[in-house]
Amino acid sequence: MSATTPEGAKIVGVDIFGPSTNDGKKLIAFYRDTLGMTPTAGGDPEDTGAEFEFPDGTTFGVYQPEHAKPGGGYMALFAVRDINAAVAHFRANGAQLSDVLETPVCFMSFGADPDGNGFAIHKRKHG
Repeated sequence: MSATTPEGAKIVGVDIFGPSTNDGKKLIAFYRDTLGMTPTAGGDPEDTGAEFEFPDGTTFGVYQPEHAKPGGGYMALFAVRDINAAVAHFRANGAQLSDVLETPVCFMSFGADPDGNGFAIHKRKHG
């Protein structure tokens, strides 16, 4: 385990929380049409993901990553300032993390805690 965490690799908050899915269109439609939530960012032409930002700044996201496990629970996306430094640091500490994935709005690396709960290391492109 590394003794100190580089500044850019420190977790500074939770950017987004939400479930993963194997049917992004269906889940986005549920939150949008059934619960009346308005997507604010993160959508894509294939409807594999969307973000819903609330007035208090909290962001709820629906994602269809390659490793989706529907019904597997909600996932936290932990905010960092330097995605590459953070992933390298956490891997050096023993975390099993995916390669960094780039989306139109962010960079993410997926992992799981010792109990199998999913999480991601996350860096927004803007803000």
